[in-house]
This record gives sequence, C-alpha cells and structure tokens, in this order.
Amino acid sequence: MPGPRLPHFQSDLALPRAVDAVVIGGGIIGATTALELAERGHSVLLCEKGQIAGEQSSRNWGWVRMSCRDPREIPLMALALRLWEGLNTRTGRQTGFTRSGILYTAETGKREAQLERWLRNLDGYDQGVRMVRGDQLELLMPGHQTKTRSGLLTPMDGRAEPQMATHAIASAAQAAGAKVMTECAVRSVETAAGRISGVMTERGRVACTAVVVAGGAWSRLFLGNAGVNLPQLKVLNSVLRTSPVQGGPETAIRSANLGLRKRADGGYTVADAHENIVDIVPDSFRLGWKFLPSYRQEWRALQFRLSDRWREEAAQDRRWQPNQTTPFELCRVLDPAPSQKALKSGWASAQNAFPVLQGADVVQSWGGLIDVTPDAIPVISQADGLPGLVIATGFSGHGFGIGPGAGRLAADLVTGDKPVVDPHDFRLSRFADGSRFGPQTGY
Repeated sequence: MPGPRLPHFQSDLALPRAVDAVVIGGGIIGATTALELAERGHSVLLCEKGQIAGEQSSRNWGWVRMSCRDPREIPLMALALRLWEGLNTRTGRQTGFTRSGILYTAETGKREAQLERWLRNLDGYDQGVRMVRGDQLELLMPGHQTKTRSGLLTPMDGRAEPQMATHAIASAAQAAGAKVMTECAVRSVETAAGRISGVMTERGRVACTAVVVAGGAWSRLFLGNAGVNLPQLKVLNSVLRTSPVQGGPETAIRSANLGLRKRADGGYTVADAHENIVDIVPDSFRLGWKFLPSYRQEWRALQFRLSDRWREEAAQDRRWQPNQTTPFELCRVLDPAPSQKALKSGWASAQNAFPVLQGADVVQSWGGLIDVTPDAIPVISQADGLPGLVIATGFSGHGFGIGPGAGRLAADLVTGDKPVVDPHDFRLSRFADGSRFGPQTGY
C-alpha cells in the first residue's frame, strides 16, 4: 500500500565520527530540531531509518491550527504560527503554507456552547477569532448543504503541504551544515559517566553529547531499549485526496464527521473526523490504566479492533544489543492500509456537504499511525537520570502544525538556552510523579 508521493531527498552518504547532537527521526519534529541546532552553530546528524517524512509527517491533514487545541499547547502553537509564516523564506523552498483560516462548525446548541467556551482560551490573542453565523457562514462554506448553525473561525490558522514541508526543512538543515542520512537507523544510545556519549547506528558509531529522540510512533520502542519508559500507543487515521475542484471552500472545515482542506494543487484532503482506529496490541494492556481517562473521554471517536498488528508487535524484539539488527531496520516505513469504511464515510460526507465535490475524483488514499500519549499532548522533555537525552514525541495528531515551535523548544533543551515556552506541561515525568493527567479540551 503506497503512501503519499514524496519528492526525492538527497541523503548525505558519509557517517560523521562525531557531532554535537544526533537527532533520531526525519519527520517534521526531527527536521526542525536539526535546523534549529544547525542554525545555532552546532554540528548535527539527523538519522532517519527510512525516508524523510515517510510516516505521519506526510500523512496528516496538513492543518496548521490554534483552534480547538489543548490549552496547554496554545503558547507553543502561537510561536509555531509565527515560524510557519517565514518558513518559505527561511528554507528557500515551498512548504505550501497559507493563512486560509479554519472553521470548526456547530450543528447543535450544545456544540455551539462548547466552541464559545473554548474561544476563551484565546483571550489575549487578538487575531480576529470569532463565532460566525448567517451570511458570514455562507461565504466561508460556499454552496454547502449542511445543518450548520454557527462556527468558530480562527482566521490566523492555515494549511501547509505535508508532502513538501518536511523536505524543505530537512534540506534547509543540510544547507545550514547538518548531516542528514536516510536509510540509517540508530540502534542504541551509549553513555559514559552517566550521560550520553554517542549512538550506534546500523552504519557505525557516532560520538555525541546530546541525542534527540523524535521517532514518532517508534519512540516508545527505542526508548524502552534505553531503559526509559514512554507511555505511547498508536491510532490509525485514514485520508484521501481529490483531483482539482473549482468553487469549493478556501477555509479548512471541521465538522462532527468531516475534516476538509484545500490543497496547493487545487484538490482537497478529506478525512472522516469521527473514526480513529485503535489496534489492540500487547502495549494496550501494559499501558491500559494510563490511557483510561483518555478512553473514557474519547470513546465515541475510538474504534478498537484486533488485527495483524497484535502479531506484528508481539513478535518485535523489545531489547537488543548495538550489534544486532533492530525492528527499525526490519520496517523502514510504517505504511498501514487505510480503513475503507473511513474513506467511504469521509468522502460521502464531503460530497453531501459540498456538492461541488461530486465532480472530483479520488486520486489517492493512505493510512497513517498517529503516536498518542495518555493526555494527548506531546513529551518535549529531558530524560530524567540520563543527561543529554531529549525526547520530542507523542504529538497525538497535532505535530505537523506545531512542529516548528516544538523543534525550537527541543533545541533549547539540548543547548541549555532559555526555553522559548515553559516546557513544564510537556515533561516526561508527569506520567510517573503522581500528577493527574488526561486530555484537556478547554470546553
């Protein structure tokens, strides 16, 4: 099942013997961290086991949003929006970013009240955020055939192209001096005197004093081998894209059962906003109690199933030596089959809501595995007890838009610079220090 079509990335070929920092993972978080570090004058090696943006960084909806985020993410997302604005100039390449606005719709009075309550989270961010009704709604949703009564509009929000953005950032990191190597899995970290001293890759050893784990859905497995417990599971989301369409909405739309945004090529990215599939795997039982609050809150949007992923993950090695072949080399790219039910449901909802889409063709579809934490916000944190190890993962489906901000914060943690935002809410220790944790909708 081929995933999204990606441009060719010219990998560096020679493994350096020593760098200041090694970044593990070539998604948007890892690429942005590498760019930040390289621009600050640090020597950097980014290692990607497969291809740049091969997994969720190219498979997401392409939304860049403040709207309806967990309130704890808002300061970091505000920074990310400012960084997105300058990314084309900064990288010298196109990311597809445009401030098109995002509209969360309300079909019921209850949903309308929820959105109005969430709006208070943006007090102090004077960017035209407002509830819209009547004629304003019709302008944002031309030709719609829905029962929408109102919507939350965040005009500063936008969209970018997942198949372009991470490649642009990783290429800019190279231009700034970082080494970026694809098909080069990191097998393990090495320590000396109780802190990071290097990594072992499938191509050899690299000395370093800092490692950033930005491995997306693979992070829990990698960190477990290093003795670090990261509670993280995977959720399958399914997406399709259409041929170009004239007359559809420019603003991205999120309704109860639909996610829709215009693409740079004139088509639309479409997803069923309601169906998220959770495969039952061994970690489901190891971590079940930590995820209970999230399951209780989001159970209507989650569909649990027993699939081949149980067998695949049960058979994976959880411990290995630096000279052994690892699961990261046995599976270069997670490329799950999309849910045909979700694709059909999402496409039907899109055509019913916007009849102009009935003339479009579905030209591609794919699945992606979202890395989720028990409270649905990321871990951007130093690892307690292992100086030099920084974790930037678990973005729970919110990573693409917040990526530039998250990469800057991760780089701050590596260099010891003053963090661009307070990282307290993103600390790994929240899952083990007795803190109460769970998703926050802000409603």
